[in-house]
Amino acid sequence: MFNNKSVLITGGTGSFGKHFVKLLLTDYRPRRIVIFSRDELKQFEMQQVFNLPCMRYFLGDVRDKERLVQAMQGIDYVIHAAALKQVPAAEYNPMECIKTNIQGADNVIHTALANRVQKVIALSTDKAANPINLYGATKLVSDKLFVAANNIAGGYPTRFSVVRYGNVVGSRGSVLPYFQQLIRDGQKTLPVTDARMTRFWITLDEGVAFVNQSFKRMQGGEIFVPKIPSVRIVDLVASLGKDLQIKYVGIRPGEKLHEIMCPADEAHRVLEFGDHYVITPSIQLTNPVDCHRNALGECGEAVNDGFEYNSSNNSYFLSVKEIENLNGHVL
Repeated sequence: MFNNKSVLITGGTGSFGKHFVKLLLTDYRPRRIVIFSRDELKQFEMQQVFNLPCMRYFLGDVRDKERLVQAMQGIDYVIHAAALKQVPAAEYNPMECIKTNIQGADNVIHTALANRVQKVIALSTDKAANPINLYGATKLVSDKLFVAANNIAGGYPTRFSVVRYGNVVGSRGSVLPYFQQLIRDGQKTLPVTDARMTRFWITLDEGVAFVNQSFKRMQGGEIFVPKIPSVRIVDLVASLGKDLQIKYVGIRPGEKLHEIMCPADEAHRVLEFGDHYVITPSIQLTNPVDCHRNALGECGEAVNDGFEYNSSNNSYFLSVKEIENLNGHVL
């Protein structure tokens, strides 16, 4: 679907952006790929790897609507990946997080409408479900903005959807590379917040493939949630070496023991498909669609009352050996 099309990725120098560009260049023949981000060094480094004629690099911040308007001219598809994501940093710098994650999302929406973009997918997080930290709260607001944007579109062709998933294995700022660096520095004891902690686990390749497929499935207003395994944090440590010890340091500000992607309170709006769930809009859309059947013709069924997709009650937990194999694959 991306052949001879123009794609813009906000926050495109991040782990997701680089992997999605690799997919675009490998599987498609895009007319133009625009990387929109604010870090000139990361853009320079990315240009050393991805320097084909179709590549464009725009310095800019999603807080700057005027710059977004310039960058999005002639764009067919947008992936909104730009966000402030560190939970403790957001707790201590709340307005900065709000400006990027909420106001920036609103800017992306109105710029996409002004430029008559065909489809927009915003990347979300499990922390947006029943949020207890500011980062999750801002992403929940962002999710609501993108779903409601389908009503704002009116006669415009632009459609908006959201992809929500959990921790990305090996992505910049995640716990796995942090642990790996401590081990390389000679540490034999790793800091763990709580022995009970669980997380959803997805690789970058899986996340990229799911977003790619969601573009094909979307009709507008859906929140797509992949079916992915969970890990226990103590099993993650065990997978990194038998001689490692654990020091429990307590839960950080705004952190949960377990993450949720489909809350029980929204079970009446959740549809189950073969490899994913869809959370349908909570509001009536001007141009309603039947989410039970997606654009690829795949059919979903309503889940049971009280259903909750939680990292602690997941039917699939990775074993220590599976985590160890996954670590070797992504690092």
